[in-house]
Amino acid sequence: MEGSDRQLTTRDLAQGHRAVEQSRSAPEEEPLTRDQAEHDVPGSAHDRGLRNERSGRQPGAEFGPLLPGDQADQLMLRWQEIQASFVDRPRDSVEQADALVADLMRRLATGFSEARERLEQQWDSGDDVSTEDLRVALTRYRSFFDRLLSV
Repeated sequence: MEGSDRQLTTRDLAQGHRAVEQSRSAPEEEPLTRDQAEHDVPGSAHDRGLRNERSGRQPGAEFGPLLPGDQADQLMLRWQEIQASFVDRPRDSVEQADALVADLMRRLATGFSEARERLEQQWDSGDDVSTEDLRVALTRYRSFFDRLLSV
C-alpha cells in the first residue's frame, strides 16, 4: 500500500513517539517522591485503592467507556472478524490486528489531544480554567492510565 492508503501500524505510532521524544529540549523535572505522589497529587493510588475497595467499582468506572458506543461497537465487530479469519489467514489476521490496535490508539490519543487543546485555548485566551475543569481532566487521565495498567 502506498501513501495515504497504507494502514497505520503500532510501529508507526512508536516511531512517531520516538521523534517527539527526541525533539524535546526542555530539562526533565525532578520526579516526585513516593510520599509526594501518594499524598500531594489529587486522586493518588492510595486514595483510588480505598475508593475502589469501598465501592466495589473497577478503575475508570466513573468515566464510562473511552470511546462513543458506536465506535466501540464497530471496533469490536472488526476484532471479531479478524479473530475469525485467523484459521484461514493467520499472518493477515495478525497484520490486521496490529492495524486495528494502532487505529484504536490513534483515536484515544486524538481524544485526549483535543481535550488538552480546549484547555490550552482557554489558557491562551486569558480565560481562567476552573480548578474543577482541571480536576476532571486529571481524573480522566488517571482513569485512562489505570485502565492501561489494569490497576
